[in-house]
Amino acid sequence: MARLLENKKIAMIVAFRDFRDEELFIPRSIFFSQGAEVKIASSQKGQAVGAYGGVVEIDLELAKIRVSDFDAIIFVGGTGAAEYFEDKRCHTIAREAFSAGKVLGAICIAPAILARSGVLKGRKATVWTSPLDKSMVKILKEEGVLYEEKAVVVDGKIVTANGPLVSRKFGEEIVKLLV
Repeated sequence: MARLLENKKIAMIVAFRDFRDEELFIPRSIFFSQGAEVKIASSQKGQAVGAYGGVVEIDLELAKIRVSDFDAIIFVGGTGAAEYFEDKRCHTIAREAFSAGKVLGAICIAPAILARSGVLKGRKATVWTSPLDKSMVKILKEEGVLYEEKAVVVDGKIVTANGPLVSRKFGEEIVKLLV
């Protein structure tokens, strides 16, 4: 059977501490199963640790990402992703990927990174929220995003998802855009 993502390269950006395990490992396994090459990037080299103890070796530091080398850039959520909300490197990566027509993805609280970078202005997106915490929705709305209370939202080549329960669907939507 042909693997749909043969010759595709994906960068997944995680927080060095407290990324959400499922949001990295489930989509990554989908990408691998379809033949993609996946590189994991973070703020530093070494072993990043997820909120539930998952460990992943960092292939690239954020400063060394060349967007032109990848077909998709994915921002993984989890509480650690908040460190990237105002990170200029992440904003530059998101804008470059968007301008170059790359697939851009963000899950959980990570869509706030895309919103702060400006690439979601006037576009539909979703983000993690809870009955007691609407702060991420507020960030999206402040940045001119058309917030949709849905599990996964695809707008052009941008895929956003609202959390770990939809990690599989998030990964599958990214695959569809890369085929």
